[in-house]
Parts: sequence; structure tokens; C-alpha cells
Amino acid sequence: MAPSAKSALVLCVDVGFSMSNSGPGQEPPFEQAKKVIQKFVKRQVFAENKDELGLVLFGSDATKNNLAKDGQYQNIYVHRNLMIPDFGLLEEIQNDIHPGGQQGDWLDALVVCMDLLQNETLGKKYDRLNIAVLTDLDSPVSPDQLDIITGNLKRAGITLQFFLPFPMDTDEAGGGDVGGSGPPHGGKGLSREQQQGLDLVKQVMMSLDEEDGLDEVQTFSDAIEKLSVFKHVEKRPMAWPCTLTIGSCLTIKIVGYKAVCEERPRKSWSVVDAQTHQKEDVKRDVVYCVDDDEETEVPKDDTIQGFRYGSDIVPFSKVDQEQMKYKTDGKSFAVLGFAKQSLVINRHHFMGNQILKVFAPKDDEHAGVALSALIRALDELKMVAVVRYVYARNGNPQVGAAFPCIKEKYECLMYVQLPFMEDLRQYTFPSLENNKKYTPSENQLSVVDSLIDSMMLVEENEDGEKKDLFKVNHIPNPQYQRLFQCLHHRALNPSAPLPPVEPWLITALQRPQAVAARSRAPLENMKKLFPLKEVVKKKELKTSKELFGKGSTEQLFRKGKVYRTVVWKQGGLQNNCLETGRSTEQLFGNREVYRTAVWKQGGLQNSCLETGRSTEQLFRKGKVYRTAVWKQGGLQNSCLETGRSTEQLFRKGKVYRTPVWKQGGLQNSCLETGRSTEQLFGNREVYRTAVWKQGGLQNSGLVTGRTGFQILNIIVTSLSHIINAILRD
Repeated sequence: MAPSAKSALVLCVDVGFSMSNSGPGQEPPFEQAKKVIQKFVKRQVFAENKDELGLVLFGSDATKNNLAKDGQYQNIYVHRNLMIPDFGLLEEIQNDIHPGGQQGDWLDALVVCMDLLQNETLGKKYDRLNIAVLTDLDSPVSPDQLDIITGNLKRAGITLQFFLPFPMDTDEAGGGDVGGSGPPHGGKGLSREQQQGLDLVKQVMMSLDEEDGLDEVQTFSDAIEKLSVFKHVEKRPMAWPCTLTIGSCLTIKIVGYKAVCEERPRKSWSVVDAQTHQKEDVKRDVVYCVDDDEETEVPKDDTIQGFRYGSDIVPFSKVDQEQMKYKTDGKSFAVLGFAKQSLVINRHHFMGNQILKVFAPKDDEHAGVALSALIRALDELKMVAVVRYVYARNGNPQVGAAFPCIKEKYECLMYVQLPFMEDLRQYTFPSLENNKKYTPSENQLSVVDSLIDSMMLVEENEDGEKKDLFKVNHIPNPQYQRLFQCLHHRALNPSAPLPPVEPWLITALQRPQAVAARSRAPLENMKKLFPLKEVVKKKELKTSKELFGKGSTEQLFRKGKVYRTVVWKQGGLQNNCLETGRSTEQLFGNREVYRTAVWKQGGLQNSCLETGRSTEQLFRKGKVYRTAVWKQGGLQNSCLETGRSTEQLFRKGKVYRTPVWKQGGLQNSCLETGRSTEQLFGNREVYRTAVWKQGGLQNSGLVTGRTGFQILNIIVTSLSHIINAILRD
């Protein structure tokens, strides 16, 4: 749940000409300050909270503020009043904010920011008011009203932060001339103006907060490093009030809070028009249709939900779905019994996406005493409570374990969900202990032990205190960081390629340098004792040409491991030979081999494969398949039902011939298309058919683009010419 309270922050940025000065090889303070405000605004945009942000520039060439009267508060420009930050502000910071040619008094700018906050927040409720000043302090200031300014900050409850290009403990030896500005930093000391400004900053911050005032003064580089991590959506913990029950007599009022919960980005993706980028220009309309040629529309009221059970669909109405739900009486946190922690603490049994902390209500003293007694008893006995957990009415029940948790400042129960029977995955693996092939030697065991010791992420110092070298709870989720980085880049650069992953994120996911250094030697020993060899494939796939060479068709079929895949094309027959592992007689003798024909525009492609598919599967995608059964002595063709008429099959003007295989020859029959056989094969292209025989392949068919009489004419004429030539000789 997002917090209802909000804060107001004004960024007060120095854009005077001194901010453009820098030492050799150093980035100007203005560019550093610009990066700070860009990263901060970017975090606020993706935080999706209600915090408001304002932007004030001082040292600018223009003047725009409510106090600019009678020549006072000049060169101070209110760039943006308080409002929720957006990508528009990021674009303005990137494109519109540039260094100015004037000098600005940061104390005057601070007064303008206070006036802006008071005017913009009048009559509204904010839980925090803050001003952040980004400057190099290299401009003259008038400290006459310093006490008044400090008092007004305290009365208004405004907190103050400073971001400087140098740390507070910079060498105070002045390096500039008496009347001019020296280098801002870089090892050459501070100028006179910077030293005076630094003293004023210390005075202001110590007067606002005597103890921790200087903690609010940071450098640009530190701020950039901290702000590189995108801030997750802030959520106020929402209480889950319930009653803990033990049996039918004992009840304790409790309140639960989520301690750990998987964070998921909001599903904010929307479909927009590719040209206008407006969501309103795209409208989605869902229509249900029957899967047929006419695509008959079905009203939504005539549809019903169905559950796929195997190959069948079991329909369920809305009434059935409501009755099917598990009925509960409401929230529940009932103790079913108690168990030893040693029997329950199996890490692989912890499941769910949250950890719940259970407390007693703050205003209920009796519940606090009772729950404390239960927690301490469980802790002393090393026990856990096994509970039945139901979040809300009609919610599915869970079984979990409530562990005692006693800290210095509080005590509670930690609830973790446990698996049901169906949630467990039981696997059985062969033992490696009795296998001599996989039994490691003493040297191998020793080097593995040393590797584990060298990669320990927890160290102990001289006092015995443990130090965590890799704190996972301090590492941001790289998925979200990369997502926000790309969204920000695409919003400001619509046509540029996405940037690479930021170096700091890659570094955060790498092992600590100390661990990497310690583990180098054990890793080298591992390579020696556990050598790796590249596995080369013993047998690589070969083409039919490489396997059989340039042999004839008869030679191919005598090798005993070949079947033919026939591809029908216009004007001829193309044969591809593939290895089957069975002889030709086995394929076409006593075994039933199924031949699947795929009808396509322009030709027929046949492949000898066992389909094993139902008619519904073959025809569900709208293609028409023909299935043929090979038997001894010939081929019998049967056409599967397609749900379409013959006219629909041939409606695109393509005519296909159906061959019927018989002993001793080939008989052709044509599907009914509304035309006679002569009309079908008169002026059309005819495809060749092949007759399979033992020992070879015999082709008989018609030449494309000619009728049967034309073919016979050509054959008779050719024979007569040959006979006449022989007789003449």
C-alpha cells in the first residue's frame, strides 16, 4: 500500500560561471550537479509516490521569482514549481539547463526556496519539507541575515542538505589570490569565497542539528554513487489483524506484517498507436468465432469456460466455478500442533512468496503477555507451532510453521509456508559411494575443501566478530535496475539504441575481491587434479551424397538401409535418400508403413513417416493431408475427412490427382471438382507419379503441359524415326 503522506523537496542548483571551472582531467562541478539531479528525479519518477519536487536555479542570466523586487534576489530563476516529477522534467534538465554567466548568492537562493515551499504547501498536508542546495560555494554571499534564515528554517520545519564538489575535511589552506577566485578543488586548496562559504555551511547545519548536522553535507561523487540505484516503490506496511487459536478455548489477538515478499514491477505496459504514441488511439475488441471457413461470430453470452482434461474439454459454468471454490469461515491462524524445530527446519520445504511477522496489537496488553509467553516457551523448548493459515474469506488454506523470534527490541512469531503432498518432488539418484569410478582421492577431497574455505563470504576479525563480505540484502535486483535504465533512456532518446548495463551493477554482482584473490591458488590445483577433456562427437551426420557417392538408383536400393522421400514438383520428380536402418524389403514387405501426403499450392510433398496423429490433429490448422497405407503388392489410398467439400478443396484453381496403386500398374482417378476429366487434364499441368518396386524405381507419368494423346504421338513418331534410320543403315 502506498503511503498516504507526501513530502515536498526543492532542488536549488548553482548554474553560475564558476560551476564550469575545473582542474585538468576533472569533470566540471556543473556537470556533476546535473547528474545528481537527473538521477534523483529519475528515482522519484520510478518510485511512483506522491512526493512533489521543485527546481530553482541561481547564478542564471534570467530572473524569475516572487521576491525579485527593487533589485533584490536577482539571477535566481524558479524553473519549476512543486509538482510530481515526470519525464518532462527529465527532458528539461537534459536539454534546457545550461551554465549561466552570472554569480548567485546561495543564501538568497535559499530564501527564495523557503518562500516557494511556504506558498506551494499552504493549506496542504506534507510530512516533510526539504531543500537540497548543489553549489561549489565559489560566489560571494551576504551573511547579514544568516540568523534570521536559520530561525525561519527551524520554525517552518524545513530540513536542509548540501551537495558540494569537495568533502568537508578539504585542506583549508587557501590557494587563491586576495581578490579573485582560485581553483575550486583538486588538491590546490579552496578559494577565499569557498572557504567563507564552507564556514557558513557548517554554521547553518550545526545550528539546525547540533549532533548530526554535518551528516547532511555530501559530495557530488558520493551522491551519484548512492543515487545510481533506482528506488523501489515505497509501501507502508499493512496490518493483517487476526486471532491466534489454540484448541477451542485459548485465543490471542494478533497482527501480521509482511517481513519478506517478492517484489514485482507494476504491469504498466500498454498498447499504443505506433505513430501518435497515444493509448486512446487504439481500441481492442474481442470477438469469439467458430473455427470454420465462414468464421461465424459467437456472442460472448453463448460461450462457457472449459477445463482441458486430456484430449477432452470439460465445460464449467460460472455457478460451477463458484461452487467448486473452497469455502472457509474467514481469516484463520489456528495452531494444529507443535513440533521439534529439528524436524521442521528443512530449507527445501520452505515455500511461498512471503514471510509473515506476527505481533500482538500495541494497545492490547493481555494479548501481548499471552503471545510473549508462547514465543518464549517455543524458544526454550526449541519447538515450532504448526498452524493453519487463511488470509481472507474464501481464500485457500495453507499449512505453515510459526518460529519464535526474540530480538533486543521486539519479539514475534515468524510464519513460513510449508508444502502439501503435491508440492514435494521426490527424486531418486544412484549412489556414488560404492562406484569406484567416481570415488575421489584424498588429494581431490583436500583441494575441494580448500576451495570452499577460500570462498567463504563470512570472515571473523581478531575480536571474533563476524563480517559479511557479500550482503545480499544490500544488492539491488538487476532485473529492475536494467528495466528502469532502459525505460529512462528510451523516454529521452526514442530512436537511439539501448545503453549497455551500467558498470556499477556488474561490479555489484561479482564476488568480492578478497574472495577472488584467496581462491586463485585452489582453483589452479582444481584444474590439475580434475582435468577437463573436450568431448568430440563420435559420429557426425552425413548427407546421402557423402554416404552413397554417385551410385545409380538401383545401387542405392540394394544397400539395404534406404527409403525414398518423393517431392512432387511441376515438371518432374526429385528424390531424396535418407537413412532408415531398415532394408527395402522390411519397409515394403511385411511391415505397414504409413505415407503422409501434404497438399500445398503448386505441388504434393510425400514423406514416409508414421504419423500417429488423429484426424482432428491433422486438419486443425486448415491444411489437407492424404494418408496412404502401404501393403504387400501395392498402395491403398484413403482420404481423411476434412470437413470441407471437394469444391472448397479445389477452389483456388489447383487440381491434384489422386493415384491408386495396384499390382502391375497405375490407375489415376480424379476428385470431383465440377468438371470432366478431359476438362481437368486438357490444358493443365500434370504431375508425375512414381511406382515403387523391389530393386529400383520406375517412373510413369505424363509430361507437364501436354495431354496423353500428345505424349503417345511423340513416342510413336520418335520410334518410327529410329526404325527408318536403322533400315537405311
